[in-house]
Amino acid sequence: QVHLVESGGGLVQPGGSLRLSCSASGFTLDYYAMGWFRQAPGKEREGVSYISSRDDTSYYADSVKGRFTISRDKAKNTVSLQMNSLKPEDTAVYYCAAARIDGLATTPNDYVHWGQGTQVTVSS
Repeated sequence: QVHLVESGGGLVQPGGSLRLSCSASGFTLDYYAMGWFRQAPGKEREGVSYISSRDDTSYYADSVKGRFTISRDKAKNTVSLQMNSLKPEDTAVYYCAAARIDGLATTPNDYVHWGQGTQVTVSS
């Protein structure tokens, strides 16, 4: 069976850092475009960051640009999201997703596999 599992969420103070990890089982992430999405209470899901299936080409939402970094570890079959300088408005459930797309997948409908999500709370 195909599974994506996120880890690394938690409670952090404003200005702090967290590293989210997304592990895949049942398939290899090498040929998938990957993305991180988030959804805060009462808000729509938004795309945070995407990484290409071909190389390290990536995209970041304006709200996280310069603070978040997406990366892929093929040996571990994982994708990570390093989050620095966290703000209260980053509080949300974060989901990783995989898309069988050549290049970047920039819309949620491109993604065929989704994790269950991990809670990130930024609060003092």
